[in-house]
Amino acid sequence: MDTPPFSELGLPDELLKAVESMGFESPSPIQAKTIPLALTGKDLIGLSQTGSGKTAAFALPTLARIDADLNEPQALIVCPTRELAVQVCEEVFNLGCKAKKIRAVPVYGGTPIDRQLKSFRKGVHVVVGTPGRLLDHLKRRSFNPKNIQTVILDEADRMLDMGFREEMEELLDALPRERQTMFFSATMNRQVSRLIDGFGKNPELVEIERKALTVSSIDQSCYEVRQRSKIEVLSRLIDIDPPRLAVIFCNTKRLVDEVTESLLARGYTADRLHGDITQQMRERVLARFKDGVVELLVATDVAARGLDVENVELVVNYELPHDPEDYVHRIGRTGRAGRSGKAVSFVFGRDIYRLQTIEKFTRQSIRRERVPTQEQVEGKRADKVFDTIHEKLEAKEYGDYQAYLDRLLEQGHTATDIANAAFSLLRESTSREGEFIAEDRAKEVFASEKRSGKAVNPNWRDRGDRKKSDRGDRPERGERKERPKRERGPSKGMVPLVMTLGKAQRISPGDIAGMIYRECNVPDGSLGKITIFPKHTLVDVGKEIADDVIHGLKGAKLRGRTFRIDHDRGNK
Repeated sequence: MDTPPFSELGLPDELLKAVESMGFESPSPIQAKTIPLALTGKDLIGLSQTGSGKTAAFALPTLARIDADLNEPQALIVCPTRELAVQVCEEVFNLGCKAKKIRAVPVYGGTPIDRQLKSFRKGVHVVVGTPGRLLDHLKRRSFNPKNIQTVILDEADRMLDMGFREEMEELLDALPRERQTMFFSATMNRQVSRLIDGFGKNPELVEIERKALTVSSIDQSCYEVRQRSKIEVLSRLIDIDPPRLAVIFCNTKRLVDEVTESLLARGYTADRLHGDITQQMRERVLARFKDGVVELLVATDVAARGLDVENVELVVNYELPHDPEDYVHRIGRTGRAGRSGKAVSFVFGRDIYRLQTIEKFTRQSIRRERVPTQEQVEGKRADKVFDTIHEKLEAKEYGDYQAYLDRLLEQGHTATDIANAAFSLLRESTSREGEFIAEDRAKEVFASEKRSGKAVNPNWRDRGDRKKSDRGDRPERGERKERPKRERGPSKGMVPLVMTLGKAQRISPGDIAGMIYRECNVPDGSLGKITIFPKHTLVDVGKEIADDVIHGLKGAKLRGRTFRIDHDRGNK
């Protein structure tokens, strides 16, 4: 579908320059339809698959209406997750900061609220946040909505699915009645329709047909990897099958910088692309990447827009994208011009649900793989050393080193010993000292089960196939001997935290777990036993995330009640 250029959509010149600087060549269908309508101030419903360019579709007309001289919040963008809030805020910043000196702030749980309070005190024009934390700021009166003229509900269907209906309604009720409301959703179901009926004013529908997907030529796989193990696993994958060129996608500029520095420290040729890279530097990086001077390019989605390099053999989703169509866009960087390509994704915890959404969206399964061991990597290196030497011998492409060989033979070394030493030196020159990671322990368990003859399930995290008959000759319940009582204590790798809420406040373990997963964004499996006492609660959490949970819940509320949470010092 042909769309008019951005210059014909009614945007001011300063925003057109921002659009051009970000590499947008022509508007997407959702942008072409939404921007002129939104500029009139009308309410609208945008029905479009995620990743279709909807952020710019609502951000550009919203920014066009902002009065930069009024140092008050004038636009509110509500998102279901903190990751999406950060992503949207980043794009709003890139579009509006340089163009109109507009300030935007992301507001979400799981981070210190002090920084957000400071941003509000300084003054902001656009607030991007999740429902819970936005309501918290409203109640604190740190966020004054009196000048809000535009509100956008991004991924409204997803927010409703996540149980944010009450928070969304309370939030919308607190905003000025005279405002423009834009609803963006991938689907129009009963819940979304009811929300629109309650808070929209004769909204106009903008609907975009779903694009055809072409990812069948790309080999897609995923690995279950913890955040702290990702750089080691990435290194192993590169070492075991070195790509000619590879693009590694991260969701934030900060992580792009961290991954790039880690790769450089490990001896790889890598460079970065994100929103803070100037156009001149961007062109220089892309030229070096196309020429093969840089083999690994670490980038955000925004920076990779328009990236067209033919010889990309591997795409790595270091973090899964928030939108399924972003996934399609990412892996489409490989497998071009009839070539085959590989796409690898790192997942952990709740990422599995996002992965399932991607599989449903693309109508293709993504193969689960086990993380390669360091031994496998070394084995591959040895094979490549052998192949290299074999090719040189066959082509007779080697110098005259007979004098050195004669000297070694005279000293009593055999030809086999000399060849072994040469192989060893060559391997050492190309090897990288790997790290032992948590994923290796899983393989040790797997190997020990295999040796002991236990049934080994090849699918990670899948325990649903166990049947009663698989349990062996266990005694029936009536035959079991009474077990000695055990003192309560955290599981291995867990530490107890104490909360100043208990049975008296009528809270449940589900309330606590839901709050922690929602506010702190911790991986699945990070929580252990939750024991509720009359006036306090003990929560077992993973040692590595304990401080993050304490920090993330600072200022949070449960069932409208404030509380404290800290390490348990053993007092009951």
